[in-house]
Amino acid sequence: MKNELEEYIKSYFGVVEAGELEIISSFFKLEKIKKGEFFLKEGQLSNALSFVQDGLMRVYVDEEDREVTQWISSKGYFITDLSSFIFRDVSRWNIQALVDSEIYSIAVEDYQKLGEVIPKWHVLEKLFIVRCFGMMEDRIYTHLSMTAEERYHFFFEKNKMLFNQVPLKYIASMLGMTPETFSRIRKKQFS
Repeated sequence: MKNELEEYIKSYFGVVEAGELEIISSFFKLEKIKKGEFFLKEGQLSNALSFVQDGLMRVYVDEEDREVTQWISSKGYFITDLSSFIFRDVSRWNIQALVDSEIYSIAVEDYQKLGEVIPKWHVLEKLFIVRCFGMMEDRIYTHLSMTAEERYHFFFEKNKMLFNQVPLKYIASMLGMTPETFSRIRKKQFS
């Protein structure tokens, strides 16, 4: 399993030498989170950065009249409230396990120690932040440039398995559409 973790690290942090990869992965600890349990609640400090080894984790905010899903993390994706984790602000997001999940987590204190034990950590961390920023830019671009139907089909092609594993209202919210619009597009797809 540590080999998978090392692959996740390489995919987010860029080219990492074998010795450095072993050091970085040694700071991550395997955790199990039961379905319905929270990894993080709005108003708390985000004290860990985690990679999903197995399961599904939902990132959302609970507004007065509705919940808004920001992301659903599946195997190979990281989870945290990055602003809270890096800048030590309180989290605006809730992160909850949708199914029993296993995650590899690094505590914020250990994450900060990496700069002391990995000489080029500042370069690797920059690559990680740029990767996160690039993913965010891609999400913004799809919301600004695609119709609801195009967003649905684009997301469906890349994430088919989610459509059978999570409530569809979460996917609708994540794609910026009402459940009714989502249902209409879905019905059209299968007719």
